[in-house]
Amino acid sequence: MMAPYWLEWLELLLRWLHLLVGVAWIGASLHFVLVDRSLISDPEDDAIKGRFWAIHGGGVYQFTKYNLAPPQWPATLHWSKWEAYTTWLTGMGLLTLVYYLRSEAYLVGAGKWVTDPDQAIWASLGLIASSLAIFEGLIRSRLARHTVVFAILIAALILALCWFATQLLSSRAAFIHVGVILGSIMVGNVFFGIIPAQKAFVAAVQAGRDPDLTLTLAARHRSFFNNYLTMPVLFCMVSLHFPLLYQHALNFLGLFMVMLAGAIARHFFNLRHLKIIHWRYLGLAAGLIVVTMLLLRPVAQGDAAATDAAKTTIEPALTVDAIDGLMMTHCANCHSAAPTHPGFATAPGGLYFANHEDLFRQKTRAAAAIGSGYMPLGNMTKLSRVERAQLMRSLMTLETTDGP
Repeated sequence: MMAPYWLEWLELLLRWLHLLVGVAWIGASLHFVLVDRSLISDPEDDAIKGRFWAIHGGGVYQFTKYNLAPPQWPATLHWSKWEAYTTWLTGMGLLTLVYYLRSEAYLVGAGKWVTDPDQAIWASLGLIASSLAIFEGLIRSRLARHTVVFAILIAALILALCWFATQLLSSRAAFIHVGVILGSIMVGNVFFGIIPAQKAFVAAVQAGRDPDLTLTLAARHRSFFNNYLTMPVLFCMVSLHFPLLYQHALNFLGLFMVMLAGAIARHFFNLRHLKIIHWRYLGLAAGLIVVTMLLLRPVAQGDAAATDAAKTTIEPALTVDAIDGLMMTHCANCHSAAPTHPGFATAPGGLYFANHEDLFRQKTRAAAAIGSGYMPLGNMTKLSRVERAQLMRSLMTLETTDGP
């Protein structure tokens, strides 16, 4: 019991740190894009590319961007890199703690291409590494010079990634892997492109040489690319709390459409920084989300055809004694005061299911997890299709009230 307890504490602290450094990184990214896009030129000083004025915390701030270097080189120069590196390191730490050390519960799924927990870990690492390699090859190619073509190509590849990941790994793991891969690409942009270009710029200026503008423009291109990925990556993180999305048969398409909506919404704000207001981009983003909601909606209860089909396929409701038996077999190993599952020290989500009364008190949450196939985790206890249908039938027909 001690090992799972300390692992949960380590996971908690890593999640906290990951959130902290991630906020610092994304916040800095959004702020620098705001500054860069809002610069006001100074016609009296050719050395100044532009200035940005802001008020915050009771004071007025001026941000100045030089065409090359300031007249006097600063004694202290801040490099925005460790926010990105620590975000990736803590994220990979979480991936290891949650998905690799508990691969049989979280990484593999019924009906997926990979069902062996150890093989799934290698498949995960291979997917992350190969995706990063493909992107680096593309961003360094001539295709990257054509912004629209490159954006369409990357969008198509992300859609393919969403589909491939959902076929390879459990649905929940697939969603977080899409986020991990996009986050890795963002960190790769910093490590492989932005920081080397900045180092070359500083070295050239300090040596009195003209810097290579090709490198600096490529770094700026990578930085703006990262800016468009911020909202998609954040959505991958929060989507894990909603089985209605990741357990749907069209989960890969739903994930892609909402991420695309986030990138389009980001484009609206990037244009807004230039004083260009195109509300159609926000309308398009909202429209994509609405279409996704309609696409992934469950079959309406009043649909006559669905009702007729349900009568022939859904099993009758169970007795309370039968439900108690299923709870003990398929739920109590995790959702109890003292879980016997080796991966948990406490009940996941703080939910306890000792008998039918506990189940009915949490009917809404239980129905979402059982009906979607997410629970039991990885179906390690082999809950059959008939038993699952009977449980769902029981939840829908027996009178009860949900708990708080």
